[in-house]
Amino acid sequence: MSAFESLVRPALVRIAAPGDGYDPLGDRYWGTGFFIAPGWVLTCAHVVAKGGSAVWKGERAVGIVWDGGVTTGEVVLASPRPAEPEQRLDRWDFPDLALVRVPDARDASCVRLSERAPVIAEPIPVALHGWSRVTGRLAIREALGQVHGVDGGALLLSGTQPVEGLSGGPVVDLNRAVVIGLNKGRGADEGAAVPITSLQWLRRERGGEVLSEVMRDHDRHHLARYHSLSDEADWTRAQLHHRPPTAQGLDPGRRIDLYGRLAELPPPTGPGDVLHLVDEARRLTVGHDLRPVLEVAPQTWREGVGLLHELHEPDQESAADLGPNAVFVYAAKVARHVRERHGDSVALRSLATWVTEAATEMPLRTRKAIAGALAVGRAAADGRPTGGGPVREPGARADVLIEIDPPRYGRKFPWQVKLLFDGRTITPLHGDDEGVERERLRDTLREPLADALARGDRGEHLAAVEALLPRELFDEPLDTWRLSPDDELFDERSLPLGHRRIVVIRDAGRRTRAPAPEWHRRWRTAGIGPLRAVPLRAEVLAARRDLHAAHRIRRESPRQAWVRLSEAADGSVPVYCGPVGSGDGLKAMAAALAAGHPIALWRTGAHDHDHAACVEFHERADRLLAEAGRAEGLHGPVLSLRRRVAMDMDLADMPLDLDLDLDPGLDPDPYFDEDPAFDPALDPAFDPAFGPDGSEHAWATNLAVLFDPPDRPPHEDPLQGPPMLGEEEW
Repeated sequence: MSAFESLVRPALVRIAAPGDGYDPLGDRYWGTGFFIAPGWVLTCAHVVAKGGSAVWKGERAVGIVWDGGVTTGEVVLASPRPAEPEQRLDRWDFPDLALVRVPDARDASCVRLSERAPVIAEPIPVALHGWSRVTGRLAIREALGQVHGVDGGALLLSGTQPVEGLSGGPVVDLNRAVVIGLNKGRGADEGAAVPITSLQWLRRERGGEVLSEVMRDHDRHHLARYHSLSDEADWTRAQLHHRPPTAQGLDPGRRIDLYGRLAELPPPTGPGDVLHLVDEARRLTVGHDLRPVLEVAPQTWREGVGLLHELHEPDQESAADLGPNAVFVYAAKVARHVRERHGDSVALRSLATWVTEAATEMPLRTRKAIAGALAVGRAAADGRPTGGGPVREPGARADVLIEIDPPRYGRKFPWQVKLLFDGRTITPLHGDDEGVERERLRDTLREPLADALARGDRGEHLAAVEALLPRELFDEPLDTWRLSPDDELFDERSLPLGHRRIVVIRDAGRRTRAPAPEWHRRWRTAGIGPLRAVPLRAEVLAARRDLHAAHRIRRESPRQAWVRLSEAADGSVPVYCGPVGSGDGLKAMAAALAAGHPIALWRTGAHDHDHAACVEFHERADRLLAEAGRAEGLHGPVLSLRRRVAMDMDLADMPLDLDLDLDPGLDPDPYFDEDPAFDPALDPAFDPAFGPDGSEHAWATNLAVLFDPPDRPPHEDPLQGPPMLGEEEW
């Protein structure tokens, strides 16, 4: 038996069909689970699925047996879960997790969860725990083995395999004395476990608030056990006892003290909040930007500590232990961040005092960084926060780059989703080198894009979306894509991307060679302004002079278009009232790109290309560009336009005659008497701009924007090999 069995056993749960009475043979037995917080059990989804439809309806249909007694629980979150309660799944894909609420077990003992994914530089010795009836009678079993790798998100086990019944039981890292996963199943030669960090998948089941509260209760529980005068064993002291003298990083005692204090704070709004502060703490501790090899998606303040507490300079065998320094700087920055958004509180003052006192023995650089972070509003004369490093402009942590390559296998488009830091550094997250058909791009990229945006957003500062596309996809309406299916609840995820954030298109075709001089020149002048519209296609020039003669004009050749667009003044922006992904629009766009234009406006989708509408589009686009003034000034007006176009469409679809269910005792029309001569257009509050035809903003329907700086990465060849440094497959 491992040294930690006395800690694990009180938290182990036997999951079975509800019922009273002794069950030595396990006739009602389903599998194993374990308490991760008072009143909360974690297990595998395939374990609780044995309870059928009652489980998926949220009924208290899960039997729970543990050291404290017998009760029932209800499944609150699970992934995967059947689409309908009566449906039976043939297979249980990753992550195979279920979170069960057990209201009658608030005093249960809980395991200690790892705050980060395991680093498998060499095999990790582990202990597997759970209930099993492999010997004929139901009993607790333990097995020792190793985690030797990761495949498809699952931890690979060797040296032992989970026996029947251990599914859903904890996997304990014997080096660090924490639970790093739960048993999932076994194959021919090795077992598989689900990493504990896969809990983040349950957030996609709209379980963010539940999980945040569970993890806060988890840390409160272990802090209370650590400070308890009871003679019961506790995880933190076990970690301290087994900690090697040469171990680096923040010690377990101070970590649980910090976790307990972080648990009393409002949670972060998303991974970007945590990662931004982690990035800043790294920079201030190491002295320069230090990007991690793998990008993760932390959901709690405690996970930020896990990313930092063993920090050291890479590629240095005798690197100094920088982890504690970085953790204290991070904690101070969390305190400042929360205070700025939620105001002061007792919990914040407690955290600030603890950080200041705990960091007394830290180097002067660290103590200055902490003082600078905690001194809200106080700055030195040179414009630097006291000890806090150079001032940085506020904004998103990173922007999101979608790269789609020309199709390779039939009509499948390879794709990648990446983070773009400071317009310079790229971190790949997700991708598929085989690709998908064009009609599947939106649904395929929905989850990878949502994940990337969550990592890039920082508070109210939202990441922009830059789509590096082959020209045949320039008419793909990316600004209308949503982060949730169309039939889900109305919230920020169900809004079109272009209604909340900047969405622009960039040209993949000219990234395979060095930027041309005219591209650089036009970008510099666009950054200064002013901007003015130039027709992408020559027919519009004729239409502006004579609508009746426009249809008789001879089309420009690509070379003629290139000459005209090359001779257009700097600051000119090609605009067009129709699509550019095929036909004459594609040829004209190719000429504009060859002439070095970094910005263009057009309308995607099918349109009635009457020349009057085209003239209006060009005139309105010219006004839009004049209002923007320069390149960076274009984003705000375009964002506003996209919102207003959608609002006009909503109003156009709204019925004018509303059959209101009014109280029969009330005047059905208290504002004016019925008057057959009433004309709403004479009402001073009436605005024809929002009439049912949406005429005021209809010109901007399906507006697309090329915004393609020559110095923006990537500069390398298109996608060549297997994608991803990311920790998950999609």
